[in-house]
Amino acid sequence: MTHRSHSRKFMRGLIAIAIASTLGMGCALSPRKPDAPPPHGGTFTIAMIPDTQNYVDYTHQKAEGFAIDSAELFIQQLEWVAERAESNGGDIAFVASVGDTWQHPTLWIDEKHAAMGIGRIDNPLFAGHFDPSPKVLEIEIPKAIEGYSLVSEAGLPFGVPPGNHDYDAMYNVDTYPPNLGKKPETLSFDIADLGVLHVGGLDGFLSAFGKQSPFFSGKSWYVGSFEGGTSSAQTFEAGGYSFLHIALEMQAGDDAIDWAKRVIAEHPGKPTIVSTHDYLSPNAERLTVGFLDFTLVDPENHNTTQQIFEKLIEPSDQIFLVLCGHYHGQSFRIDENAGGHDVYQVLADYQDRGQVGLDAGQPPDGFMGGPTGIGDGWLRLLHFDTASNPPTIQMQTFSTYYGKHSSELPTYADWYREHEQPEMTDEEFLAAEEYEIVLRDFRARFGEPKP
Repeated sequence: MTHRSHSRKFMRGLIAIAIASTLGMGCALSPRKPDAPPPHGGTFTIAMIPDTQNYVDYTHQKAEGFAIDSAELFIQQLEWVAERAESNGGDIAFVASVGDTWQHPTLWIDEKHAAMGIGRIDNPLFAGHFDPSPKVLEIEIPKAIEGYSLVSEAGLPFGVPPGNHDYDAMYNVDTYPPNLGKKPETLSFDIADLGVLHVGGLDGFLSAFGKQSPFFSGKSWYVGSFEGGTSSAQTFEAGGYSFLHIALEMQAGDDAIDWAKRVIAEHPGKPTIVSTHDYLSPNAERLTVGFLDFTLVDPENHNTTQQIFEKLIEPSDQIFLVLCGHYHGQSFRIDENAGGHDVYQVLADYQDRGQVGLDAGQPPDGFMGGPTGIGDGWLRLLHFDTASNPPTIQMQTFSTYYGKHSSELPTYADWYREHEQPEMTDEEFLAAEEYEIVLRDFRARFGEPKP
């Protein structure tokens, strides 16, 4: 197995490609001969929706004293996507969420884990950040449903996997207590400092995105689910191919992985995309952070991200693309699977961006010394071109609030780089947001596009 990470060398290569494209050099396809048949395939876009929890967080609304109603940015984002659906004359063919759709839990601890003898402990270091509230059911989940209703009404197939914030309960376990003897400014994200968080229960998530929800019930493109929709599968047609998408729950267990393998087997030959919450770090590592490592508490029902790669991604030759969120920032890596084919893995999570709040007068929250994260309208756009040989994906980062791509906003690196990628230069940071993926073995794996 080989790994080609988003290293500085790779980043400089992306910069060179961007410059060449700007100058009209090196990136143009060879002109087609006048008598050659027109190519099959075409262009389409997948909208990748990063963690939206901070938009719909009930504490980030004017009614709670926040400077703006952050939920308006969430609705604006999904409205922008819906308006550009293929059914509305646009080119968006599918919407892939990466989880953490809302913020707060509804329970202190779920019944299943309590019955297993797992206990919770208070963690004042999080200052009530994970405390349950009835406003989750009154504000956060209804707002999430409102947003995705826009996508559904536009006829767009979509998938939503649960992230850790989408569980009914998220709590510190008593066997891994936090270190209350350290000053907050000296804390790290290690287990020794923060303890271990665990999650349980998905009743709230299933009420919104379960297989029986109005979003999915009776939809021909919704082809399967695990445990009522904790993981799910969709298909969509675009660019001369029929794609399979699997929305895989966070740190999925063996049963969910076996289900995903069965779904893939039932759709032979389909190029397959997996969207899950926790998978890549900003350093392009498959790294499960200790204080949110579910296998430390319930190893029978969870796998680490590396185990998910080894058990599902690597042996499943149809999987060519993995999308994820969870970690604040962006990264990209390519691995060869067991069949020697490329697997492209993409992290994008912009939830910690809070320039919109700062501009409206919202003071920094103080937790990490930066602005209160809401997201600033940023999402990822994957522009596919399957008519080219080999096919390509143009990756772009776009804010539906600012109405600009990352490369079009002069202050982009000034606002976000230091917090997300302090080791990068401004040029490397910008190149990490807009680049081309060449799907060099796509046609060898999945055949020629159909007319």
